[in-house]
Amino acid sequence: MAKREKLEIIHDILQAVKGGNVKPTHILYKSNLSHIMLKEYLTDLMDKGLVLELEEKKGKKYSLSEKGFNYLKDFGVIKSFMESYDLD
Repeated sequence: MAKREKLEIIHDILQAVKGGNVKPTHILYKSNLSHIMLKEYLTDLMDKGLVLELEEKKGKKYSLSEKGFNYLKDFGVIKSFMESYDLD
């Protein structure tokens, strides 16, 4: 199994968060990252405006911003392009 690139990891995280109001544990399992790596990526994605953090009584939850949805859409276009030219 090949090592995932940063863009693929970001895609996996955003895909996990796409439904909205997602707990960190759910993101952790769906993106297959360690707790430390997830924390680093979430901080970076929030700083870049791709993910929104929601503070609730039972803890933090996450959802995508419009920029995050645009990333997923653009990633799909790039992935299709690469596959059509057998570059993946």
